[in-house]
Amino acid sequence: MVQPTRTRINTAEYYELPEYHQHDLIQLINGEVIIAMPPILKYQLIVKRILALLIAIEAKTGGIAFPAPTEVRLDDNNVFEPDVLFIQANNLAITQQDEKRIMGAPNLVVEVLSPSTAKFDRQEKYQAYEKHGVDEYWIVDPIYEVVEIWNLGEEGRYIRQGAFANDESFESIVLGENISVKAIFNV
Repeated sequence: MVQPTRTRINTAEYYELPEYHQHDLIQLINGEVIIAMPPILKYQLIVKRILALLIAIEAKTGGIAFPAPTEVRLDDNNVFEPDVLFIQANNLAITQQDEKRIMGAPNLVVEVLSPSTAKFDRQEKYQAYEKHGVDEYWIVDPIYEVVEIWNLGEEGRYIRQGAFANDESFESIVLGENISVKAIFNV
């Protein structure tokens, strides 16, 4: 059976697409345009809670938290809109190169899984975040109410810190804070 050939584009072509200007939930993943479905309310509540946690921390650290739709351009084939991201004070230059998007790797990226994005969040985006040096990656599963934490090791590969649920908490290396899973899921 012959597989259809997928057309891959770069960022210059991506920014010229009519769809780019018509959709808030559009990303370029490995040169392929992906348009997502609007999220459900539970998903949005989780994003809101995580953002609130990060905003409280930014006041202490001088870093900055951003929610989607904030574009992160990692390279010519990858422009993502993480659900939430955090940039440490010493990395804020990535916010000053382009007034429309972040140019480079945030220190922390949070992706909340949904049926339409889970595959990308666990595979292509995981690999791109690792390759481009995102220090900490949280994968949040709203169905099972689990937060999976990945930290970038010395060799540039992610090391799984663990999966946390219920009454558990975890230490965020990037934030320098202990994070309660209850605060994310409000359980």
